[in-house]
Amino acid sequence: MIDQTAEEALPRRGLMLILSSPSGAGKTTLTRMLLQRPDIDLTLSISVTTRPRRHSEVDGIHYSFIDRTQFERMRDGGDLLEWAEVHGNFYGTPRGRVEAILKQGRDVLFDIDYQGTQQVREKAPSDVVTVFILPPSMKELRARLERRAEDSAETIAKRLENARNEIRRWVQYDYILINDDIQQTFDALLAILSAERQRRPRRQKGVEEFVAKLLAE
Repeated sequence: MIDQTAEEALPRRGLMLILSSPSGAGKTTLTRMLLQRPDIDLTLSISVTTRPRRHSEVDGIHYSFIDRTQFERMRDGGDLLEWAEVHGNFYGTPRGRVEAILKQGRDVLFDIDYQGTQQVREKAPSDVVTVFILPPSMKELRARLERRAEDSAETIAKRLENARNEIRRWVQYDYILINDDIQQTFDALLAILSAERQRRPRRQKGVEEFVAKLLAE
């Protein structure tokens, strides 16, 4: 077994960790928990959008705000890993930024839905690790949405309807976590990330060089 110091020194290609879940299942909380841990070293993917910037938003932090012409140029030129139109505005993930991070051996965190996940998987199947977060029950999901006190009863009903459609997509993901306890779910997520970072294809070159030196001793 390679000791931790030697292992950390081995170069590897980064991965794309994609989290998806219906609204209220815990994806946003888990994303925040991951990013609050510098030792995990995850970089959040920043989307480009044609939506006008809100006063509370910072360009390059929440989104990169671009005009429609720029977006269409990126989309048509194959420069987006995934994109979607929502309420007349476009959103997408620039391929170049992500690729630059992966080449550094660092990992990128995505908070996107099943449609975006499928697009990214089609374009970069060997780099993607997908995790779907399920609620423990629909009753609990409704309770979480109601505890937010952010939406009307009509909006909550719509979110629950959408949740059923999203939950049916669980078979499209590599890993499924049932979020009954946020800390346990977070620990399971860390275990997945740790294991995926050790996959042979991601560490191939570094381990080949290490083994060559090992056998030359």
